Amino acid sequence: MKVGFIGLGNVGGKLAGSLLRNGFDLTVRDLDPTLAEPFLAKGAHWAESAAELTKAVDLVVTCLPSPAACSAVMEGDKGILEAMVPGKIWAEMSTTDADEMARLAKLVQAKGAAAIECPVSGGCHRAATGNISIFAGCDRETFERMLPILTTLGRRVLHTGPIGSASTLKVMTNYLATANLLTVCEAMVTMKAAGLDLATTYEAIRISSGTSFVHETESQVILNGSRTIDFTMDLVLKDIGLFQKIAEEEGVPLEISPLLIEIFKDGQARYGARAQSDDIIRRLEEATGLDITAPGFPAEMVDDEPEEPGYEVVVKRA
Repeated sequence: MKVGFIGLGNVGGKLAGSLLRNGFDLTVRDLDPTLAEPFLAKGAHWAESAAELTKAVDLVVTCLPSPAACSAVMEGDKGILEAMVPGKIWAEMSTTDADEMARLAKLVQAKGAAAIECPVSGGCHRAATGNISIFAGCDRETFERMLPILTTLGRRVLHTGPIGSASTLKVMTNYLATANLLTVCEAMVTMKAAGLDLATTYEAIRISSGTSFVHETESQVILNGSRTIDFTMDLVLKDIGLFQKIAEEEGVPLEISPLLIEIFKDGQARYGARAQSDDIIRRLEEATGLDITAPGFPAEMVDDEPEEPGYEVVVKRA
């Protein structure tokens, strides 16, 4: 299967790298052509437009920073929809709005092509190794066609149901990760203020009922001081905003979610929209005058698990 990949940013570039590393015929495109250079050097092809890319491949993957960006690539001049024909597949791997995903999927399906949403979860370090988790929303036939690709891009693949289901579940997981991040920040600052050693604090959380994926990964780059997570505050606000929108539409009176949004809006105002999400701990460092760093922690997250073949996660039912 010939694959086209549009969007070679922090996540997209790593996902596209997995395809190239595993021998797929790959065509790439990004608004910043320099991001494509490492792929072209390893044998990938370049497309001058989204339509040109779509004509050349069987599967078009988009991984873009916002629903608006995806709409522009799909519907704009020389966009994907201009070249969509029966037999082709469009796969959206961004974290996006479920309603917008459903709207674009209908436009693809009207062309006789197939659509699938397959957002990823697990961090850029796992996207780089093909060990990330993938949610897939689509009909079962399209899922079966995509499974060899999805199990190359990720280790655990969950078929979530129809179009829209994967996007909805993905913003939920990002909401939970954000809540984890902020509570971990508060916990570490409070322990530092109470005179506890931060390396010991890290281990106490890690081996306890208070641990989480966010703690075991992001706390390390927080304590290093780099705060390099390859995920920025504007993207956090997009994702938790989408979760809040779902709750409001369904009449769920959330209490924690609006506070998370308020905290990250303040962080963005202080440090910039493109500040690393883990820089949010600086709000508490500045308020207390404490330095939340410790020696011996890595500057970047690295997936130390070997790349393994992916598989479908089967939902247990009675």
